[in-house]
Amino acid sequence: MTASARSAGLLIACAVLAAALAMGLRQSFGLFLAPMTGDLGWSASGFALAIALQVLVNGVAQPLCGQVADRIGGRRVIVAGALLYALGILGMGLSASLFWFTFFAGLVMGVAVSAAGMPVIIASLTRLLPEEKRGRAVGLGTAGSSFGQFMVVPLAQAGISLAGWQGALFLMAGAALLMAPLALPLNDRPAPPAAGAAEETARAALARAFRSPSFWCLFFGFFVCGLHVSFLSVHLPGFVATCHLPASVGAAAIALIGLFNILGSLASGELAQRWRRRELLVAIYALRGVLMAGFLMAEKSAANVLIFSALMGVLWLSTVPPTVALVARNFGTRWLATIFGLVFLGHQVGGFAGAFLGGVIFDATGSYDLMWSLSIAAAAFAALVHLPVRDPAPLAAPAAAATRG
Repeated sequence: MTASARSAGLLIACAVLAAALAMGLRQSFGLFLAPMTGDLGWSASGFALAIALQVLVNGVAQPLCGQVADRIGGRRVIVAGALLYALGILGMGLSASLFWFTFFAGLVMGVAVSAAGMPVIIASLTRLLPEEKRGRAVGLGTAGSSFGQFMVVPLAQAGISLAGWQGALFLMAGAALLMAPLALPLNDRPAPPAAGAAEETARAALARAFRSPSFWCLFFGFFVCGLHVSFLSVHLPGFVATCHLPASVGAAAIALIGLFNILGSLASGELAQRWRRRELLVAIYALRGVLMAGFLMAEKSAANVLIFSALMGVLWLSTVPPTVALVARNFGTRWLATIFGLVFLGHQVGGFAGAFLGGVIFDATGSYDLMWSLSIAAAAFAALVHLPVRDPAPLAAPAAAATRG
């Protein structure tokens, strides 16, 4: 089932806004660490553990939510995720103990982010649009996520300043409900197969993916993407501090990454329609490695930090459009949310590793140099691991059986 040309713009606009809201809200939680721990007497590590648990639950729940979306349609799953999002944030605001905060921020929000997050939204959009519009649409959806981070995080900070941390969380819970109407056009429930036509089951599709070297190459490549993203988002401000630069430079670095990722995601979406997606991924990861190596050897001035952040922002989530396209082209769109959800699990496991290893290495050595070296080596590995990925012509149906998307 594909969208008509008349409704394609509405589909893309709603998907971009939903992705922006979902990403912006979840990226705001770090702002609440200082005021909540200060007022409630919680430890910073206890607060951080709840957010880290959210990342892991998100990774594990993503393929499960994806399979539900593949069976009943993304619209229902995203609406349910929006309601769960609101419940989770409301519960965070009402939590009087660290136990309940961990329950709502870690478990409830981990599932909510999976149901109403970018993978389900993008999979639904991909199914609804014709092949020639998918790369651009995925690029817009990914850029929308970064725009949400760029716009919602400052608004959340303003809410904390004006209404306190609890009032800000209540406002964010209300904002999460806006994702429900935005999901209404994403009605991608698969049509039943025509009489006499076979439809591939989820088990058969997963077995076909697990037997494919291309799936595992994409999985481990996305692991590296998550490692890079979490290491930099969690530890770049701390690295800047070790270089005796003002804290404002670290904050500006994170903001620049989000801002320039909008440009990188849009460019990647366009290139995914015009260039071979495998070579695009090889180039992105290779450029990440070269950029990090150059930054490691350069003088750590404020200007160099900001230049590095802007350039890294262009490469930040530019991996998403070609990765989604390769999953769709190798395995079809019928079970796209499920299979891409499993690839996304690799990203989240890598994200946990990047955040955790960065802290362990710094505690052990007093420096981030070893983590930078590991990140550079991981970029080289990711560039090489994508070389064997099949980049076939668009699939009308999987090899094993006819599918509908």
